Amino acid sequence: METESEGRARGYVGTPALPSRPALSSPEAVEAPPPTPPDRAQPMVGLRGLTFLVPLFILLAFGAGGPVDSMRLLAPHTAFALPAVAVIAFWWEDWPGSTLRAGWSGLTDTLIIAAAGIGFTCLGQGIVAGFDGDALFTAEPDPGHVPIFPHTLPLAGCVFTVLLQITLVSEGWPLRRLGRLLSGLVALAVSWGVGIAAYLLLVHLPEAVDGLRDPGGPILSLEFSAWLTAVGAWQMIYMVALRGWPFSKLRRRPVRLLVANAVVVGCGWATYLVVRDVVHTPPREVTAACGCVIAAILLAAMLFEAWPWTRLTPLPGRFGVLGTSLAVAALLFWALSSYANTVDWGQVPMPDWIAYSALNVISLGIILHVAIWKRWPVLADTGPQSPSDTSRPGSPS
Repeated sequence: METESEGRARGYVGTPALPSRPALSSPEAVEAPPPTPPDRAQPMVGLRGLTFLVPLFILLAFGAGGPVDSMRLLAPHTAFALPAVAVIAFWWEDWPGSTLRAGWSGLTDTLIIAAAGIGFTCLGQGIVAGFDGDALFTAEPDPGHVPIFPHTLPLAGCVFTVLLQITLVSEGWPLRRLGRLLSGLVALAVSWGVGIAAYLLLVHLPEAVDGLRDPGGPILSLEFSAWLTAVGAWQMIYMVALRGWPFSKLRRRPVRLLVANAVVVGCGWATYLVVRDVVHTPPREVTAACGCVIAAILLAAMLFEAWPWTRLTPLPGRFGVLGTSLAVAALLFWALSSYANTVDWGQVPMPDWIAYSALNVISLGIILHVAIWKRWPVLADTGPQSPSDTSRPGSPS
């Protein structure tokens, strides 16, 4: 077993050392937190967090001219912002905002994330079609310009899935030994490198579009996105809902990481094959359903910190979180579908909006609220916070 000194890597000046793995997936016991004032305890803290999430949902899902134009314009930018969110939340642990007072901290990090999302969208656009500033901030660009939605989304999804695989499933090893700042940058660079290579080698497009480059790979882009989202769902199931179980039982790190990576990727692949060939579910609906699973697990395990399952012993508590998450996922899919059925989507497939709402809006909002804004202003702390104070689902915050 690693000692604390062996399990922590170098930090940057003025901050604690980086933990050996993100708090989000650390396999500590699911236990009840110590007594706290009612206004700082679950489920009240989670419910009050909805006052942050609901306005954000309305802004991102409808704020750019309705649900159709909002998705066309914001889906690529928010998808490419997700890797920056993961680096700041799980590698840098709220740095550089953590050096500022509450409120300013979250705002600073959010502005950095927004800028990164735009920059990464430009990079993704350049890879799939060539940079075109006229199409970057337009829901429906003029003829002769390739829209960024939906063509850049498979690349964005691949980069983010690879980053989560490195961060959660591989426990950030060995990159977390590089130090807090450098490790996050290297993880981001590796994710982009692997994501670009996978996109160029594996993906082919369903139809020719003027100006859009078809990599000519063996996998249809829609199926590629569906498989990535299925892998993402299993990343959340094993590493967040179950807190690394059963892999945490393997004490030797090389064996543990090898088994965990193989099982997560294999489960994602098997899930996609079953729902495609047995259930005969179209790829877009697979992406939407798995996106709802991801959002629901973050809702139960991160926003509500595994409440009320912290009252149980660890393993039953984790399966309680998983069961609750699956029920919430079904409810979320039904609610989003019910609304979507009332909208005239034109040529835009309805499941794309469900996936966008679950992944790019709800999931993004939960991570922003809990790990980056530190639940401000729901829990208002006045001074700068240590980056190691990231809220831990299922444990005292």
